[in-house]
Amino acid sequence: MKLTKYQHACLVLEKESSTIIIDPGSFSHDFIMPKRVDAIIITHNHPDHFDPQLVRHILDHHSKATLIAHEEISGQFTDHSVIAPQVGQVYTISAFSLRFFGGQHAQIAETIPVPVNFGVLVDESLYYPGDSFVVPENVSVKALALPVSAPWLKLSEVLAFLSQVKPEIAFPTHDGILSNDGKTIVDRMVGATATGQNTHYIRLDGSSVVIS
Repeated sequence: MKLTKYQHACLVLEKESSTIIIDPGSFSHDFIMPKRVDAIIITHNHPDHFDPQLVRHILDHHSKATLIAHEEISGQFTDHSVIAPQVGQVYTISAFSLRFFGGQHAQIAETIPVPVNFGVLVDESLYYPGDSFVVPENVSVKALALPVSAPWLKLSEVLAFLSQVKPEIAFPTHDGILSNDGKTIVDRMVGATATGQNTHYIRLDGSSVVIS
């Protein structure tokens, strides 16, 4: 499986002749439309993960693609194939298997509503938690998309989550609000924890990695 990470929190996964897009949001300025799209996964309704105009643009060019998202999102695209995922259920989309976790966004503040959020496990190997630190139990995660900067997290929580999941590979996501200096600081601290547990930590800014 080839994984390309675009700015902030957008992933494109390619396997055999199938392609899935995860969280095409308003911060993904470097996003490049794939030639084929089988599914779009939206973890939650915040604009940095869900840009309605971008999703509509993708679906207009790939009319056979399935949108996988909570009803309040998928209900906006009823002219296309949609799935409202259930936690724990496995879905097969072309060459990919998808299993969903969680159910709630991490709390930002008591005064801010908590939206529905799904983590997704792809092919039992790549885990993307959306905006949460929900650990997929009884799963040996090969690659972890690790949120590193947000109003809802602290760096200590990032490191604890990384230590709980113990993936073979980890790469930072949810980093669109960091300056270059901020990325350097985060990479140094997260990288030290990763090295200590034999996790390979790699930054992917518009680049790709193959997960086998």
